[in-house]
Amino acid sequence: MICLLRWTALIWTLNSIPCALGMAVSEQSDGSCPPLSVEEHRFSDVLDRPLEITGLDLTEMFLLRKGTIAEDLPSFRLGSSPLIKPTKLIFPNGLPSEYSLVSIWRVRRTTKKDRWYLWQIFDQSGGSQVTVVVDGDKKVVEFSFQSLLRNTLRYTFKSRDLHALFDRQWHKLSISVQTNAVSIYMDCKLVERRATDERASIDLSGRTLITTRIEDGRPVDIELKQFLIYCDPYMAELENCCELQEPKCGAERTFNGTAPPLVTAQIPLMLSQP
Repeated sequence: MICLLRWTALIWTLNSIPCALGMAVSEQSDGSCPPLSVEEHRFSDVLDRPLEITGLDLTEMFLLRKGTIAEDLPSFRLGSSPLIKPTKLIFPNGLPSEYSLVSIWRVRRTTKKDRWYLWQIFDQSGGSQVTVVVDGDKKVVEFSFQSLLRNTLRYTFKSRDLHALFDRQWHKLSISVQTNAVSIYMDCKLVERRATDERASIDLSGRTLITTRIEDGRPVDIELKQFLIYCDPYMAELENCCELQEPKCGAERTFNGTAPPLVTAQIPLMLSQP
């Protein structure tokens, strides 16, 4: 009887670990995202063990060529060809219902007042399904999507904290998309959170584009270091900003998507709720 109680306690403890991490360890049972390799130091401030991370690296998916390689995280050359691909090639199993978008970039002198798509998914007829717009003139970020009623809902984030995005320095812009909320993070700090309606699933027969000028569909003249989609809405909050710091923090070790080792104790992580 004592042995049975011990086994029950052990199983309960192991099952409780994801909850203690604020559900940072996602179980992607729908198979929508593959394992994603990321550097361990990105999470060194809050985590004490590897995570089983899933997601997509859109800089790889769009076959961007590396530009400057003198830095730890090289920037990419956007070139002149449109950065657009069939959505089913980017998200063959669909876009997760909840996810994080994490990007690192800086505008150039010629584009600091431009209005452009950081990311857009549109359907076969050209209708927008999910859109992130960066507006340098108004210094805002817009997030829009199709609701369950198939009408477009747009949320504009106008915080003055976003003005620094357009100062021609490197910044990390992250977006956490949950079932009923969208949160914007800049340089690893929460800027604003908005309650939203539920979103419709995307039509895979359309196309997906990144870093594109609205006026002519050509790549916007920015420098891009990173564009990730995590299959977990909490990753936007869990990431630190080691890439933006001098000197760089932490040693570079990589999560390769394998199962994490067994640990005996965890410190609970308290995540803010929408």
